[in-house]
Order: sequence, then structure tokens, then C-alpha cells
Amino acid sequence: MKIKNSVAFVTGANRGLGLAFAKELVARGASKVYAGVRNPEGVNIPGVIAIRLDVSDPASVAAAVAQAGDVTLLVNNAGIARLLPSMLDPGLVEAAREIFETNYYGVMHVSLAFAPVLKANGGGAIVNVLSDAAWVAAPFLSAYAASKAAAWSFTNSLRIELQGQGTSVQGLHVGFIDTDLTHGFDVPKVQPSDVVIQSLDGVEAGVKEVLADTGTRAIKASLSTEQAAYLNPETVA
Repeated sequence: MKIKNSVAFVTGANRGLGLAFAKELVARGASKVYAGVRNPEGVNIPGVIAIRLDVSDPASVAAAVAQAGDVTLLVNNAGIARLLPSMLDPGLVEAAREIFETNYYGVMHVSLAFAPVLKANGGGAIVNVLSDAAWVAAPFLSAYAASKAAAWSFTNSLRIELQGQGTSVQGLHVGFIDTDLTHGFDVPKVQPSDVVIQSLDGVEAGVKEVLADTGTRAIKASLSTEQAAYLNPETVA
């Protein structure tokens, strides 16, 4: 599909990668860009329409979809992470529940609610923002990694389910992005704009999976080898 003249809905578009998506969509000539955010009053992005959205609340999702019945491109970007010192931390289970509500169930709620809208508008596309953590899970990010692994599986099933209605589904995998979420991490980071450009180029080309940085590509390439990154994490440090 073409980005120009499309109607896009980006969840979590108030900052970081979501903000970069919204700006690039406007720059590429999308006829309308919705930003699904918890606090619309705090959003002032030229050319973007802010809509109140809590992806973990089905009623909030339904209300947002009712306001955006012309969408042809959905970007499931909203996500959270919680760092714990150890997998043995007593807060792990509750942290996992909180993270899954946004990173997994949130993607499900929004995707399933918008699927009929996309079908009615000719098919369109969905981008699910995933992570290389779906394949290599550091203990301090174990709950986040599990949520992204689950979202990856859901994305692959959704792609099969929606192909009959002409909706393409892209899984966007990336490592650390230079945003507020990774502030203080002394690791290689990719710029949000670079990730967005690769993803939207992929949408236009019908690419089903985008690996947005060198580290992510190396991890994916290792998965079927005896030196798979999840078994040898030191090789991708």
C-alpha cells in the first residue's frame, strides 16, 4: 500500500518511536494521522489528530475506533517496560501482568478492533512494533521480553488470519532505540527516524518482517544455528 493519502492510526504517538511514526507519516503525505494517547490534551503535533486511548481498556479502544472509521494503516507502537534486578525479584509476576496488559493484550485489543475497519476500507496494513528481546531475553528484561515474544506469535497468526481480507501485517523488530525509554543505557542505539523509515518503506513494499538494526539482524540470523543467540547471549552483547 502507499503511505501517501493513507489514513493512519498510531498508538503511543506522544513521544519516542510513536512520535517519529506520526511525523514521518505526515511528511509522506498521509491524508490523516491519528495519535492514540492517554492524554490528548498533551499532544500538539502539526497535522496529527489526538484521540484518547488506553490500549489495555477494551471500552477505550472501542471508543477510539468509533472516532477513526476511515483508518487504512494501523501502527501498534504503545508499549511499556519495567526493569527488575533479577528474575527472582518478588515483583516479577506483578510486573509481567502489567506489561502484558499493554504489550500483548493491548496489541490484541487494538488489532482485532481495527481489523473490520481496515477490511471495509480496502484492506490496508498493520505494523506491530516488536523487539529483538523476543529472541534473546536478558533476565532484567524477562517480563518485557516475554510480552514481545507473545506479541510476535500473535503477529504471525494475525498475518495469516487477515491475508484473506487484503490486510498486510508487518512485524517490526528492533533493539535499543534512542528514546526516553532507554535513557541511561550505555548500549548501541538506533535513531527512531531510521526505524520508522525502514518500517514505512516496508509497508509500501509489502514486507512482512522488518529487522531495523544490525544487532537484530544478527540475532535473527543465528536462530537456526548451533550458536543461536538465545543459547549464547554473550555472542550478541
